Amino acid sequence: MKKLFGTDGVRGTANTDPMTAETALKIGAAVGRYFRRDATGVHRVVIGKDTRLSGYMLESALTAGLTSTGMNVLLLGPVPTPCVGLMTRSMRADLGVMISASHNPAEDNGIKFFGPDGFKLSDRAELEIEALVENGVEPAQPANIGRAKRIDDARFRYGERLKASLPRGLWLEGIKVVVDCANGAAWRAAPEVLWELGAEVIPVGTSPDGLNINRGCGSTEPQMAAETVIAHGADVGICLDGDADRVILIDEHGAVADGDQLMALLAARWAEDGRLAGGALVATVMSNLGLERFLSARGLRLERTAVGDRYVVERMRQGGFNLGGEQSGHIVMTDHATTGDGLMAGLHFLAEMARSGRRASELVRQFEPVPQMLKNVRYETGQSPLETSTVQAAIAEAEAVLNGSGRLLIRKSGTEPLIRVMAEAEDDALLTRAVDSVVEAVQRAVNA
Repeated sequence: MKKLFGTDGVRGTANTDPMTAETALKIGAAVGRYFRRDATGVHRVVIGKDTRLSGYMLESALTAGLTSTGMNVLLLGPVPTPCVGLMTRSMRADLGVMISASHNPAEDNGIKFFGPDGFKLSDRAELEIEALVENGVEPAQPANIGRAKRIDDARFRYGERLKASLPRGLWLEGIKVVVDCANGAAWRAAPEVLWELGAEVIPVGTSPDGLNINRGCGSTEPQMAAETVIAHGADVGICLDGDADRVILIDEHGAVADGDQLMALLAARWAEDGRLAGGALVATVMSNLGLERFLSARGLRLERTAVGDRYVVERMRQGGFNLGGEQSGHIVMTDHATTGDGLMAGLHFLAEMARSGRRASELVRQFEPVPQMLKNVRYETGQSPLETSTVQAAIAEAEAVLNGSGRLLIRKSGTEPLIRVMAEAEDDALLTRAVDSVVEAVQRAVNA
């Protein structure tokens, strides 16, 4: 069982285990040894980061660990997570590293890894790397220590890849776009690409100071962007998170649409064009039942996975599917990218606006969602509230309350110490009763 890695790499509070310089040094040495299994040839790793203050510390520590095993390090600076996946493959690197805690607050940070194919590592690879961290690795001989240098054009390479994913000749002239970069990794790339495609761009969340990433902005807090859309009479808003691997859309009236609605639009459109591989969309257990019904009415399937875009990608690769994602806004298009790409997904939405001539409000409401309620309960590290008999009994009772008229999902977050309690049901009273009863039981177990 993995102890260090979660659902999306290693994550925690900066300067607190495991997000310390010491642990990052060990991780760098371990992953360097894992991917440099022989002493011949050139071995290189690309490292990107978001705008968190702690990124400097972790970048330096990882670089030290990696070079100590003979890996040459190419430092990309602040770039979106999907840029790291792209650069890993395009620069023939053995490994890609992204330093980011995604949508989490600035005091958190994380380390994500990409293999030489640009895809995130498997559970098996992470377990083997954890063993190397625990046991330690032998450093390279002095003459074989790696070098490090900065790469200045990663952002521009990424921008060109984004534009190449769109229909040939696409032009966004006449579309006024608010883009919220969450004071994160896409604060320069996103406005640049939109402007180059002809859009009128109103950027917000583009003043990172190391501490304001995701604070009052971005995909998890889209209120500011929605207000900006209304104030400027914009046609649409695109809200990214701290590392730009997820997106939330805002229509011209300021209404917010999640990843399920965008996936429904893209799946239906791609199916019409004969581009939806396997006649299916891959999404997680969190996606709304309304999305499943929408797809079924069109003869399409919804393939569900565990929560986490890496599990979505694994299922896509196994089944040969090319479109997937999460309700939270991770949208994966494996024809063009190896991981969730919020900016790419937003651009494809704008492309559909330009193609159809329809307003954002007409495109973001593809289906009527089944009422869904999600509540979180925070717990302390080491606690196991879901294993108590009282919580198990509450879950069984909530399932009996729903009695086939809805669904209940309880899980631990893979990125934060939270128990997530989610239910769907057409009856609001049953929905509230089911969720609240489980939440209260979990809270009592935590307090006990």
